[in-house]
Amino acid sequence: MTQKIMAICDAEEGYAFRMAEYLLEKVRLPYTLHLFTAVDELEKFAGREEIEVLLIAESAWKLLKEEYVRRQVTQMFILQESGETVRALNTSGGSDTAQENMRCISKYQSPELVVQEILNVIADGSGWKDYLQATETAVKMIGIYSPIKRCLQTSFALSLGQLLAKEHKTMYLNFEMYSGLGELLRREYQTDMLDVMYYFQSAREKLALRLPTVIQNAGGLDYIPPMQYSLGIREVPGEQWLALCRDIAAIGEYEYIILDLDDGIDGLFDLLKSCQKIYTITREDHFAQAKLRQYERMLQQGDLGEISEKTVKCRFPIFQELPDSLDMMTHGELAGYVKSIIKEDIYG
Repeated sequence: MTQKIMAICDAEEGYAFRMAEYLLEKVRLPYTLHLFTAVDELEKFAGREEIEVLLIAESAWKLLKEEYVRRQVTQMFILQESGETVRALNTSGGSDTAQENMRCISKYQSPELVVQEILNVIADGSGWKDYLQATETAVKMIGIYSPIKRCLQTSFALSLGQLLAKEHKTMYLNFEMYSGLGELLRREYQTDMLDVMYYFQSAREKLALRLPTVIQNAGGLDYIPPMQYSLGIREVPGEQWLALCRDIAAIGEYEYIILDLDDGIDGLFDLLKSCQKIYTITREDHFAQAKLRQYERMLQQGDLGEISEKTVKCRFPIFQELPDSLDMMTHGELAGYVKSIIKEDIYG
């Protein structure tokens, strides 16, 4: 089956190339991508090929032999430049179907928002259904969980993830009820893990279209923004989180997924059982040791011995200084400690 075509046309070369670069690097659309900076070249191409999706600057659109190109394009998105409504959508005299298949998007916003608007309209995500079913992944899931709080669990998880990401495709997922990650990284997020779960539940075959626009990066490590509305995390069963993790691994071709886990998630133990390794951070004080012993007794009584068998207990030395920024976790004393774990435990 011939792959469908997506085209970009804009005489402003810098913009056109930035948009194409974003699509190629961040969004795994089920189309081949063609870039045009001259309208006549687009028209010649449309004379030979049908175009599934066309993203075209308003200035270029006005130069098109409109009715001719419309017949060759399934869905057209016009990048508005003038700030005025493209009135031809209402006055062109074309068929209702043709008008429905033309949308206007503001050109002067981030590529992420432009692509998100496109994805909100594109109806055919079926090209990815067979991809997900056929793709097998040997992803290794590493769980980070401790019943002890304020023990540098997230710092450890980020350091581990960023160090692994230097050599392997790695994803970090944070399941804390109140991670504060956006504030700590000084970022605002339009979408988060609950949105990704919604895509997974409502239109799983389209997840591959949506996911790349949600993924962020910190220190070379890919991550999906943690849930901003923490109560929603309790409504998702563990088997769905596990299935979502596997789809994320397949879509992104990840070798490692780091799970930064919290008591608030339903199915915590389902996820822990699916991990190849589990790291539990401990402390020496009496309160910490009492919590750890209670957790271990619960695993024994709940017939969850396999979690204990996979668990490596980490008792950190006293670190004199930690990195100031969470996207620089490959430096410093903690990173040195984590490097030894990677070398001796994960690789060993």
